[in-house]
This record gives sequence, C-alpha cells and structure tokens, in this order.
Amino acid sequence: MILIMNIKVQTLKGFRDFLPEQATLREFVEGKIKQTFKKFGFEPLETPALEFAETLKGKYGEEEKLIYEFKTRGGDEVALRYDQTVPLARVIAQYSNELPMPFKRYQIQTVWRGENPQKGRFREFLQCDADIVGVSSYLADAEILSLVLEIYKNLGLSITIKINDRSNFENVDKKIISSIDKLDKIGEEGVINEMVEKGLSDMEAKTTLSNLQSKPLPENLQRVLDALTSMGQDINQIKYEPTLARGLDYYTGLIFETVAEGSSGSICSGGRYDQLIGQFAGVNFPAVGFGIGFDRSLEVLQEKGLLPKYLPAAKVLVTIFNEKLAKESLRIINFLDENNISCELWLDPSSKLEKQLKYADQKGIPFAIIIGPDEATNNKITLKDLGQKTQTTITLDEAIQKLT
Repeated sequence: MILIMNIKVQTLKGFRDFLPEQATLREFVEGKIKQTFKKFGFEPLETPALEFAETLKGKYGEEEKLIYEFKTRGGDEVALRYDQTVPLARVIAQYSNELPMPFKRYQIQTVWRGENPQKGRFREFLQCDADIVGVSSYLADAEILSLVLEIYKNLGLSITIKINDRSNFENVDKKIISSIDKLDKIGEEGVINEMVEKGLSDMEAKTTLSNLQSKPLPENLQRVLDALTSMGQDINQIKYEPTLARGLDYYTGLIFETVAEGSSGSICSGGRYDQLIGQFAGVNFPAVGFGIGFDRSLEVLQEKGLLPKYLPAAKVLVTIFNEKLAKESLRIINFLDENNISCELWLDPSSKLEKQLKYADQKGIPFAIIIGPDEATNNKITLKDLGQKTQTTITLDEAIQKLT
C-alpha cells in the first residue's frame, strides 16, 4: 500500500525557483559580467557553501546576526556562505604558496543571509565578485572601479559610483559609523536622532555629521581618479561622497557603492580591505574588490528594457509523424545538428501532430519540421513557421538556408 502524504508545495520564504524564461535572462546577464571579468584578466574561483562558523563570525559588524549557522550531526559549528570576500581571505591564507601574486579572481556563486525578505532582497541570492589580492597600489583601486564601469557599460546601464575612504572615519565609533551609513535612507534628522540614541549629545551628533560632510577629497582618491582618466574612463560617473560608510567592518581604504541612473539603492559595492586576510594568514595581504548585487542589477535592467527578448534554446522542433517515419526524423535531427541549427526532437512517436505543434508553440520554438509519407517519398520536408502561421514544402538543404 502506498501512503500518499499531503506535502505543502511551496518554496521557503526568501528563496526562489527560476523557470526557463527567468533562468535564461539571468544566464545572459551573468555571461556579460563573466565576459568582462575575463577581459580584465580575472580568473574563476569557487568555494564551498559551508564554512566553519568561526571563519565567518566577527567579520561583518552588526550584519553578523544575518549569518545562517547551525551544528552538524558530527558536532561541527558551521555556517552558510554569507559573502564571498571572507571565504576568499580563507583561500589566500590556505593556498598562498600556490597562488600567483597579485591574485585576480572572480567568483559567481550563491550566498545566504537571514534577511527580512522584501523587493530586491532575498535570503538566497547570487553574488558576482571580483578582487585583486597582493597589491596596495592606487592602480589596483583604479582597475577595480574601471572594471565596474565596464561591466555596466557592457550591459548598457548608466551608473554613478559613489566613492569615499574609510580614513575619513578615524576616531569615529563603529556604532556611530553604522548610523551615518544610513544617511541616504533616513536623512540627516534620522541619522542625528539615531546617534543621540547611541549616546551622543544633539550638538555632538550634528558636529560629527557636519565635519564628515565637509571632508575634502583624500589625496589617494585623487590619484585613483587621475588613473581612471588615463585609462580612458569617464570620471563624471564617479562621485565623491564623504559620508559614505559601508557597513562592513573589514574595509580599510577606498569604499564605494554603485547606483543606476534613475534608481535608488546600491547595485554594486566594495572597497579595500588590507587587514582581513591577515586574520587567517597571520600576515596581511592588501586586497581590493567588489560584489555585484545580481538580483538588483537584473531588476533595474528589466525596468529599463535593457534585456533581450526571451528565446527558447531550440530554433526548430522536429516532429515525428508516426513510428514508421521515426528514423526519418532522426536523420533530420542529425543533419540539423551538423549544420549548427539548435533543434529539439519530439520523443513520443505515438503522439498526434497537433499535440507536438502545441508543445512547440508553448515553448516559443519558432519553427517545426514535419516529415510525413508524402515528404519522405519526395525527399522533402514541410517547414512550418509557427509565428507567421505559414508552411512550405521544400528540400532539407533549402530549409537549412531559411533557418540560417
């Protein structure tokens, strides 16, 4: 006797399925990003989904509460990857003798955070990172910003990169920095009120914020901008913002956030973190990099109509008229493949032709090839244009010319 269980069919809150149309568009954007990473000489890296909890904890400031951590049956305290920067630091410490320096890597993998799910924020999401390890030069900072500019240029999206230097926050308490980091979200009054709640007087809070807002452009950032100009980049897309804080504790120099024209919220952020790897290696390795908010970037690209129209993987469905003519359909599939025509074979010889054509229409496959008794006798095929609702009986060679 088979016991039928009443299973609730749904995804976890903050987790998602991607059906073919969504997955295809995500693949397109990911491909553009990966193409630009490689253009700049970055190489791929992958790390495990799970790390020891102690590897991740103590690196993210107030955000640490969002780490997914648990104990395994073997008693290990483990956590799901929260970002890709801390795992990179662990990799450098573990394999430093095997890696070339500078080490330029990109990483495109899923991360997990116990977020409160809302528009553009999920508990499982894709990050696309790029980092340069082993160089403290301003040229590395400039190359990282140049890479961000090129990625979004390649995607056709107009952006502004807001930059700052963590040195502007010297002698400012970390808990106060986290309040200032919310300036764009809650405004000056909200930031001042929050700083007062954290122990500053009203006057101290106002003075702290005012002093930060009037900080001049640091010399090292000017050198970065000069280098970007020499690289041929438009520095009008770069905006100095002395109150930009970035919430993560490990940043030591350049910090930045990227916003799309006409949209709010960061779609890409990063900076320099010269001391993080030392927590694992015992020796500091200078490093600079960023992470792309893939979902937010994709959302903005969709809003602005910058994504291509969805096209199915197959251009042609090769139907099967009946069991006797199945070999003819197999011959056609082979011929199409040899001519680099993406195609799909119907897999059930007993199905009616109407069902096969309905399937092609559902998937958006633009053409179908039919080979019945008459076509087989005359060494021809019927090519059906499912979009135009037309069909023509021609030779297979003529069909190849039309399809290419």
